[in-house]
Order: sequence, then C-alpha cells, then structure tokens
Amino acid sequence: MAFVSVTYHDFRNIRGATLDIDAPVVYLVGENGQGKTNFIESIYLLCYGSSFRTRKDARLIAFGQDAAQVRGRSHNEGGIDRDIAVKIFRQGKKEIRVDGRLILDRMDLIENVPCIVFSHQDLSFITGSPEMGRRFFNQTLSLFDPLFVGLLRSYRKLLKSRNVLLKERNRSLLPAYTRNLVEVGLQIQTRRGRVIEGFNATFSPLFTRISGLGGKTFIRYRSSWPNGVSAEDVVEFMHGRENRDFTFETTTAGPHRDRFILMHQGREFSHIASTGQIRLCSLILRVAQANFFYGNTGRLPVLLLDDVLLELDSVKRERFIQELPRSEQAFFTFLPDEPFRKYSSDDTMIYRVVSGEFQREKSS
Repeated sequence: MAFVSVTYHDFRNIRGATLDIDAPVVYLVGENGQGKTNFIESIYLLCYGSSFRTRKDARLIAFGQDAAQVRGRSHNEGGIDRDIAVKIFRQGKKEIRVDGRLILDRMDLIENVPCIVFSHQDLSFITGSPEMGRRFFNQTLSLFDPLFVGLLRSYRKLLKSRNVLLKERNRSLLPAYTRNLVEVGLQIQTRRGRVIEGFNATFSPLFTRISGLGGKTFIRYRSSWPNGVSAEDVVEFMHGRENRDFTFETTTAGPHRDRFILMHQGREFSHIASTGQIRLCSLILRVAQANFFYGNTGRLPVLLLDDVLLELDSVKRERFIQELPRSEQAFFTFLPDEPFRKYSSDDTMIYRVVSGEFQREKSS
C-alpha cells in the first residue's frame, strides 16, 4: 500500500499543505533545515503513530500551536483505500484514526502501511549501546510477528514489577515473578535466535556485495541467559544472581541484556571499521531488514531514505543503489548539489523544499 496524498496542519515547520505524492518514487530536494526530514518523519508517523526522531510528541507541534495533525491517504493495487490521521495535542493526548475509526493499539497500523526508515541515527545500531542493537532486531521481528510485540510488552511489565520487588527487598514474592519473567523471556530468546539465523542468510552476502570487503561478516546473538536449557535451569540461574540483583536493585540478566554484535573476520566490526564503513553497514542492515520482511510476508514496505547517499563515495553509492530493496513506494531526501537526477526516472516525482513549503517540479 502506497500513499497518494498527505495533508499537514501545524506539523513541525510544515504549517499547512496538501501534497500529491502519488508516485512510486518521490524526491525531496532542499538545503538542511528546510523540512525534508520533517516530511520523512510525517510518513513514519502515519505508518507507526510515533516519530523515529523523538519520544516527545509535543516536539512535533509547530511553535506556538496547541495541536498538530498529519493525514495521509493510501491505496493499493487491490483497490483498497485507507485514510490515516494522527493528531497530537500539546497536553500529551494523541488520536490515531484509520478511516475514521479510533486506533487504540499502534501495532494495528503496521497492517496498513509498513515502512522502513534509513537515517543517520542508524549508526547507533553498530556503535551505540547494546540497547540499540536490541531495538533494531525487535523492530525486525515486530514487522512480521505480532505475537512478538505482545511478548515484549508482557516481559517489560514483568521486568518492571520484579525490579520494584528488588528495590523493596521483597524476597517472598520474587520467585513467582522470576518464574513468570523466565517463561516469557525464553520465548523472546527463542524467537531472537531463529530470526538471527535467517537474517544472517540475507545480510551476509548483501554486505559482501555492497561493501566490497572480503571475509565472513555476520551478526552474533549473545543471550545473557544460557542457551538451549529448560525454564527450570534458567530459574535456577536467576536464583544464583539474586544477591547481585538486590545489590544493584535491578534485574541483571534476561532478554533486556542481550547483545547483537556485528562480526567481521572474527572481530567486532565497530573496533576495526572506518566511519565510512560503519555508515555503509548501517544502510546495509536496513536493506537486509526490508528484504527479510518481504521474504517472510510477501509484502513490500514503504522506504524512507533520509540523506543516506550523501556520505558514500561514488563506487559504494552505485552499489547501494543497485541493491536497494523492492518497495511499494520510496521517498528520498537530497541536498540541491547532489546528483539526484542521475538516479531518477520518468515516474519520479520531485519536490523542492524551502522553509516548510513544497514546490513540485514540472515534468520535462
């Protein structure tokens, strides 16, 4: 399902506009700070009901205004139309509607227009904290496994409750919460173990083709719980860590402590790679994510590519363009002096962006 139009009301610096985006590929061209990334963010908002840039919804509202709204109309080849609207209020309330129906769970939006965003923040999947690696693979699983989302939510609730017991020094209730945490956590661990095997089958050859680097490259999944053991064994393992947990007043082992490590020729890639190689690798991870999603669902995602070609040399840029995944629709942002016309085709729609205003270029 692709978007055919989007309408704004006081979203960031896009005060009011309705844009025709009924094209398989849309380019947004402009200097930094003009609103290109705000547009990318708005499409992501329509897909997932949240921003990939901030967790504070109030930042999406134009300065001095009390609310913001983004409304998108989408269509697929089967003739199904969807009207998706997200309205954010300064006081913290948010309303998401699909065809006028109030959506209470943001996961319901994925069924409409799943999307994958490529941004500079993706570097943190490789160089950031272990939490960022977990976030990437949680996203990967959540795109095609709704049950995984429910497991994550249950695990986080149990983890929060168990940590409260640790802070309160409550040893009597701790065993019951530990067992529940283990039962849910093992399901997460099992799903992560399965997904990493399939993901590597997609990622590893893709990395070799685009990067031009020889040697074996793969993602290693390092669980903080023992692998291949029973729930009873993990409960016993957690019991042996109780004194440590009480000392730190937090649960020190579990899926929330798992790590995903990018390995190249037996070493951690982040320790030996240049900044440019890490940047390219972060893009390859997203390409693999899109291909993996399609392979598991048969559905094509919408791609959001925010200034991703800027830092690649000409050779790697060409390789990356050639390996771009199939998509329902793709949105790219470019600076004016980039050779964006080199990558365009007759059905590419181009908008010039200046101070939150969008001017469509006429077809030649």
